[in-house]
Amino acid sequence: MNHFGYKGGVLSAEDVGLPALAARVGTPFYCYSRATLERHYKVFAGALPKESLVAFSVKANGNLAVLKTLALLGAGADVVSGGELAKALAAGIPAERIVFSGVGKTKEEMHQALTAGIYQFNVESEPELLALDEVARELNKRAPITLRINPDVDARTHAKITTGTAETKFGIPFARAREAYARAASLHNVEIVGIDVHIGSQLTELAPFEAAFEKVAALAKTLRADGHSITRLDLGGGLGVPYENNNMPPPDPAAYGKMVARATDQLGCRLIFEPGRLIAANAGVLVAKVLYVKEGEAKNFLILDAGMNDLIRPAMYDAHHEIVPVKEPVPGAERVVYDVVGPVCETSDLFAAGRALPELKSGDLVAILSTGAYGATMASSYNARPPAPEVLVSAAEWAIVRPRLRHDDLIGQDRLPDWLG
Repeated sequence: MNHFGYKGGVLSAEDVGLPALAARVGTPFYCYSRATLERHYKVFAGALPKESLVAFSVKANGNLAVLKTLALLGAGADVVSGGELAKALAAGIPAERIVFSGVGKTKEEMHQALTAGIYQFNVESEPELLALDEVARELNKRAPITLRINPDVDARTHAKITTGTAETKFGIPFARAREAYARAASLHNVEIVGIDVHIGSQLTELAPFEAAFEKVAALAKTLRADGHSITRLDLGGGLGVPYENNNMPPPDPAAYGKMVARATDQLGCRLIFEPGRLIAANAGVLVAKVLYVKEGEAKNFLILDAGMNDLIRPAMYDAHHEIVPVKEPVPGAERVVYDVVGPVCETSDLFAAGRALPELKSGDLVAILSTGAYGATMASSYNARPPAPEVLVSAAEWAIVRPRLRHDDLIGQDRLPDWLG
């Protein structure tokens, strides 16, 4: 469920009509619903075993207003860079609710996180383990760690968002887990606290999760027998969302929570989860204006003022996003088949191919749905196009939570060397 729907003939975010926002903010722009963010967090967190830590994946949506909304509900943060750590702290998420993931943590980032006092590091390789021990020793600290173990489970999702099979860059191979934990135990400035696993994103079935979690539960028992203190299990994120109206919905959080309990309840571990898409995707839309309707020999093109620099998921992943007119169509309105494209100078700047939509004309507004996750965070200024600004709605109130950059802002990021005169 989300809080976007037609009211008075126009698509609204909670109690705010999107045409009114477009008139004030300009297009394109992202719009987030506070009520949807809060509902999704509460439904997911409420389905989990007690005392679980829900660490929102900042890479999904790093806007400070979004992070603050979740922080007020008790959310932690899963970060993968020093910048994301700084954002989480700035949004009021306590360091003791922050976990640091990612395969390429630098020593500077380790220093930053250790100084902040984060909850744990999810270590992804033996070389990273040694580097962390070195940095912790210099600071006279012990770094709390889990090792990310790759269970070699096929997530049955898109190849570019699969992370738990043997051929990905993520994690330590399952066969080397005991060896890696023995190495960690020999170091003086890291403290083993648990196991981390993450098999991928946008999973629409429970079976891959269950297979991975059962392997991790068995590993926990083995590692305890080896003398290691395993008190936490970080089970990652990845639960999918319904991007298409006509597809089968992913498992609901209640079913997921019951499966987690079956796999882990005998271990007595604190559980950590890292949802991103599940919380934020359907809490956001990208509003764009139709610039032109171009009639080709074989196709009709709907050219929007939003481009792949604003939303790259369709170009990168062939991702499907529903597209709807902001003005409510009349029942039974005639549909026209369009290729929905942007203005970026790339053939891949395509939001939808062969999409049947109510007939649209220049100046009409459309909303690209389910863009609250991995939309704005993956945006760029390609073609010197300032990325779309972001707006947060709360009931009848709204605020710009990331302003639109001006061309002068983009130009001001560059520097001319003195020798160019």
